Amino acid sequence: MTEANVLVIDDDDDILLSAKLFLKQHFNQVVTCKSPKEINVLLSHNEIDIILLDMNYQKGASNGREGLYWLEHILSIDKDYVVILMTAYGNVELAVQAIKKGATDFILKPWENEKLYATLSAASKLRQSTKKVKKLEKINTSIQTDQARKFEHIIGTSEPIKHLQNTLIKVAPTDANVLILGENGTGKQVFAYEIHKHSLRKNHIFMHVDLGSLNENLFESELFGYAKGAFTDARDDRPGRFELADNGTIFLDEIGNLSLPLQSKLLTVLQNRTVTRLGESKDRKVNVRLITATNMPLNEMVAKGTFRQDLLFRINTVELELPPLHKRAEDIIQLANHFLHTFSTKYHKSITNITEKAEKTLLNYHWPGNVRELQHVIERAIIMADGKEITEQDLQLSPQRFGGTASIPQTLDLEEMEKMMVQKAIENHKGNISRAAAELGLTRAALYRRIEKFGL
Repeated sequence: MTEANVLVIDDDDDILLSAKLFLKQHFNQVVTCKSPKEINVLLSHNEIDIILLDMNYQKGASNGREGLYWLEHILSIDKDYVVILMTAYGNVELAVQAIKKGATDFILKPWENEKLYATLSAASKLRQSTKKVKKLEKINTSIQTDQARKFEHIIGTSEPIKHLQNTLIKVAPTDANVLILGENGTGKQVFAYEIHKHSLRKNHIFMHVDLGSLNENLFESELFGYAKGAFTDARDDRPGRFELADNGTIFLDEIGNLSLPLQSKLLTVLQNRTVTRLGESKDRKVNVRLITATNMPLNEMVAKGTFRQDLLFRINTVELELPPLHKRAEDIIQLANHFLHTFSTKYHKSITNITEKAEKTLLNYHWPGNVRELQHVIERAIIMADGKEITEQDLQLSPQRFGGTASIPQTLDLEEMEKMMVQKAIENHKGNISRAAAELGLTRAALYRRIEKFGL
């Protein structure tokens, strides 16, 4: 059985019956129709690989003009369709003309079954090869940023990290859905990639989708894809992120940001394991491993009715909660030295050491932006340092700059401290949210949520 779907178009019922009876023994699906006017509907409702197209439909016609017209029409829908023309009135000139217009092959009626099978089998191999190349090209286009990014390994030997690594080793080889919880900057994407890297899907794609930065109007087209003509700028068929991640892992970051209608659409895809492109009505199967992440309290959101409980059950077969950096303080120096080596190499600097006083400063700092903030601090220090080592001054972690703990009374709880840090950063940058977010090691969306939370 050849993995291909065939569409046969001919105005002769006997030809259609004969073709279907023979071809269904060798191909996954055989669809037949009497009129080429049904082509658009058939192609939008079926995943067709090979089209066997008659060249004449009007009584007495033998010049093949209709077949050439419909050949051009099919290839205008998708130039990668494999079309084989057939006619009882064949001649060399007509065959050459058909091949020039994009036909893959030409068959005379009545055909020999063995020759028909050989022709369609070769066409199927061509179609599969074309689809594979096209998919690889689209994957490369869609994730070139992720491919260029160098993923960091999990750094640390603290008890919370050891516990998470042990869990990761057990979970990674399975296909269980994983929900990663944690504040911004704790390394949720790093853990997601580590799960993928140790899974049975490691040789396939890791697709990162930041739902927090995805416009709600683009949600369906980005995740599920769209057909040519589905909207004004849809000039070609395009697979969505789920299709591109087929056989690999899809990582949906900031899942807590989804509105209830979008949660419902995502839940349908996860339940059925199929996607439907915008502008189409046919379902496409997808086989992906799902990892999600958020810094939002999903259980509280379920209680408030802002997050679907059935979606939460679907995504958190296994739940990993990443600790904030101040709760794994014994990892701070190890992380700092890792970033020191990384950025010294990147910026071609011979800085190999962090002074003892600078290390104490790193250990005493609260790190509201977690590992991401530490990374930014070390990178900036490498750029600004004049000597061969990082000093306390190079770190620029003064209370005035970051709203640090030195100016905060000991009686305040963690939430009050965070509020003061956010307020101080906004004041320092005179209301510039982008700069304040960068200083705190947060995204703009995360900072806006804290502003709303604290009523600032």
